[in-house]
Order: sequence, then C-alpha cells, then structure tokens
Amino acid sequence: MNLSQGMDSKFRMILVAAKRARQLQAGAKPLLQSNSKKPTRIAQQEVSAGLIPYEVLELKGKGEDSQSKGRKKKAGK
Repeated sequence: MNLSQGMDSKFRMILVAAKRARQLQAGAKPLLQSNSKKPTRIAQQEVSAGLIPYEVLELKGKGEDSQSKGRKKKAGK
C-alpha cells in the first residue's frame, strides 16, 4: 500500500479507508470504477486516488485551559 499525496501516515490512510468502506457497505455509491466488489478494496482505491476528503482536527491539551485561567503572575514578584 502506497501513501497517497497529502496523507501523512499509513495509520491515517487506513482510518480514512475504513470509514469510507463502512459508508460503501451502508449503500454509498463508489466514486470510481473498480474490478473489485469488496468495499474495503474500493475504499483503498478511492483514498489512493485522492477522492476522499478528510480533515485533521487538533485537540486541546488538558493543561492549556487550566494554566491560562488559574495561574496569573503578580507584578514585581
């Protein structure tokens, strides 16, 4: 399996393809012609072709909000 352009890891590619395979199993139409009938293989081909959009969300760390609210430095100390 080769990484498609824009994919930063094989793990992310597998996650995106797995979610797409579930959509195909639920009745979504394939976005490309394929010789395969298997949803997992079709999903991998769609991801490799760059047809499946995805978004990487950044998570806030637990300490980010609590540090900015609770700790204030006093002037002069």
